[in-house]
Amino acid sequence: MGIKILKDKCTGCKLCIKACPFGAITIKDKLAVIDLDKCTLCSACVDACKLAAIKLDKPTDVSHKLSADELKQYRDIWVFAEQKDSLVQSVVFELLGKGRELADSLGVRLCAVYLGEKVDQQVKELVFRGADLVYVVESAKLAHYLCESYSAVLAELILEYKPEIVLCGATTLGRSLIPRVAAAINTGLTADCTGLEIDREKHLLLQTRPAFGGNIMATIICPQHRPQMATVRHKVMPEAAIDQERQGKVIKKYFAEDKLLSRTKLVNFIREQEPTVNIAEANIIVSGGRGLQGPDNFKILQDLALVLGGAVGASRAAVDSEWIPYSHQVGQTGKTVCPKLYIACGISGQIQHLAGMQSAEIIVAINKDPSAPIFNVATYGIVGDLFEIIPALTAQFKQLI
Repeated sequence: MGIKILKDKCTGCKLCIKACPFGAITIKDKLAVIDLDKCTLCSACVDACKLAAIKLDKPTDVSHKLSADELKQYRDIWVFAEQKDSLVQSVVFELLGKGRELADSLGVRLCAVYLGEKVDQQVKELVFRGADLVYVVESAKLAHYLCESYSAVLAELILEYKPEIVLCGATTLGRSLIPRVAAAINTGLTADCTGLEIDREKHLLLQTRPAFGGNIMATIICPQHRPQMATVRHKVMPEAAIDQERQGKVIKKYFAEDKLLSRTKLVNFIREQEPTVNIAEANIIVSGGRGLQGPDNFKILQDLALVLGGAVGASRAAVDSEWIPYSHQVGQTGKTVCPKLYIACGISGQIQHLAGMQSAEIIVAINKDPSAPIFNVATYGIVGDLFEIIPALTAQFKQLI
């Protein structure tokens, strides 16, 4: 598979340059030259060349499409049970809640996959949250996430048991793991979904995610490959209820040591020291944007968050300006949050930011610009100087709490 210029036909007419959407072609000595680091083999230049001077060798079908009989071999819905320090992450419970709904719609089992150590209590928790079956791979080598060993194990489990749908949180870990697995087993993947539904007749997972900067919502399907795989944003779905009377089955799998090897290893994990809580888990978030004018002014937001028992968030503009670490960023390229109260301070309300916080129960916007887009989604709006309003709110809450 490749692309090349036929020197005996090329005249350097530059039509291919105009057609290339990636700027991969230049003219040198009256001949087109293709930068293979930029070229994606999209064939736009081939179509534009009137002299047939560009030859593209590209397979017409790069993957095997499953037949109707092969598609029927895939059943059940799997949720990857992400864990950290042997604690199942809350995004998993959100996926189990939605997975239960999807599994009941299709009449199949809801399964969880847990890789790690100290599994007994975690398996019980997954069953209590709705899993009918839990696949467990227990090993000290899987205690902490390493992309090579995790992806190898998960891919082998999928190939053996053939789930119809595989769901994972769109976390840092999930965004690293699931693309590797999808590539290894030759199937599709929809990332950062905010909605999941089922076409019962065709057994298709309808995967909805923001596209074009959040301006439209795209629904994506994977009709000819299995499993159908999706990562789902945190805090966009309710958690599954706990039922301690539920019973479930456990299948323990064992892998040879060479399957668990990785070229990388975890040397140390240093936790970010923050006086406030993690924004992904917070019920109250006080968020700041460009209107704070500098990093030092985030101190007034931190004071308010401490009084309220909440977290400090930020817009992308504040993070890009290096006023606050990325772990605080709310929005399409940051974290999706769903707190009971979201206080936006000096944030104009660009659509990318709104995509990450507009599902909050109550939104309070503080901005000196009365025409700021943030007021269009706010439950309450305060037009004024945040440097006067925030300290006044902090003082008032101190008296009440």
